[in-house]
Amino acid sequence: MAFTQDFSAQIKRLQAALDSADCVIIGAGAGLSTSAGFVYSGERFRKNFADFEAKYNFHDMYSGGFYPYDTLEEFWAFWSRNVMLNRYSVPPLPVYDTLYALVKDKDYFVLTTNVDHCFQKAGFDKSRLFYTQGDYGLFQCSVPCHNKTYDNEDIIRRMVAEQRDMKIPTELVPRCPICGNPMTMNLRCDDTFVQDDGWDKACERYEQFVHKHKDSRVLYLELGVGSNTPVIIKYPFWRFTSQNPNATYACINYGEATCPPQIQSRSICINADIGDVLSAIKWGE
Repeated sequence: MAFTQDFSAQIKRLQAALDSADCVIIGAGAGLSTSAGFVYSGERFRKNFADFEAKYNFHDMYSGGFYPYDTLEEFWAFWSRNVMLNRYSVPPLPVYDTLYALVKDKDYFVLTTNVDHCFQKAGFDKSRLFYTQGDYGLFQCSVPCHNKTYDNEDIIRRMVAEQRDMKIPTELVPRCPICGNPMTMNLRCDDTFVQDDGWDKACERYEQFVHKHKDSRVLYLELGVGSNTPVIIKYPFWRFTSQNPNATYACINYGEATCPPQIQSRSICINADIGDVLSAIKWGE
């Protein structure tokens, strides 16, 4: 991609901030996975969910996830395809791999609202990741009757392989091993979201990392975070930067790269595709 002179200057500033940082705290939202090719609408949606679109007239995977299906067999036919596509497949573009190449030798931590596991697929250390909103790869009790999550890869693959006419076999419908109620996805949609022991430990590691580096030369690198849940990543990153004169805030977000005036002098806001910017830094463009 050919950047304008202003973009090139911003990229050089970001490269310098990355080079000089004692640590990097990455805050990642849906825009990062979108840049990597995990698009929830358009041709990718139609290729995998044309039958659901024709029957129910929704036009993206996000809407399909909230549709009130008549049966659990149909609910899991949709969700198993969704999870298979967005959790157990490799992103079409190597954006996460490029990001990992840029930070793997730094002291880093990742806070993300994404649930697609792309960071670990790219090689990021699991102990340096905090998935705040859940994981497509986990089930939980729908009640929930207990605070435990369950890996779902084997059953998801069977659901995809064995479904017919937009339904999975009834015997594959997952049920809670404790209370017998239906299982559901471990995604933060309402107050039934299960924060299990792994979630609590990841949260503690993240908070300890932030506290340890509160006065360090920190690069708060925000990638693809929208305005739906700014209290998780965006607002804290702004606050941390404001409180630490040694910190730099960087935001890469196509069309939404902004910062408050209080930290503008220590901020780098780039309105461009995340993959293009990271590649430019990696290759020194």
